Amino acid sequence: MDSQLNGKRTPVSILITEDDDGHAALIEWQLREAGVDNPMMRFCNGQEVWNFLTRCGSGPMRSTEDAYLMLLDLRMPIMDGLEVLRNVKADPVLKTLPVIMLTTTDDPQEIEACYRLGCNVYITKPVAFAQFAEALRRLGLILTIVQAPVVAGAGG
Repeated sequence: MDSQLNGKRTPVSILITEDDDGHAALIEWQLREAGVDNPMMRFCNGQEVWNFLTRCGSGPMRSTEDAYLMLLDLRMPIMDGLEVLRNVKADPVLKTLPVIMLTTTDDPQEIEACYRLGCNVYITKPVAFAQFAEALRRLGLILTIVQAPVVAGAGG
């Protein structure tokens, strides 16, 4: 998965926003198994990823010359995925960031709310390990061909 900036191809960094350590490790492992070798960063809650995206706080900060794609859990502490999605899609700089909801929530109203707010894809995590692993493998195959835009401004 790449992006182009000034004719130069750069790898798209995948932002894994997942509060469950086991799910986060499984997501990264399955994506690697599917051939996704992009840089990956993990965030444990919505506030961490929001600070990264808006270049605020004391943690790591988003580069204005790189492309990103976010895998976003819905149920997280501090700031939930719906609030992160709402903030990202309302921000004039960040709104082009591709967001894939990857969550156990299969409530049709939650799914509709995410699409209404601008998520690109909504994937429900199967409860069974084998089904979850297969869903992630398929996601990994999709991510090997996706291109994402560079999020160049300051955001926030």
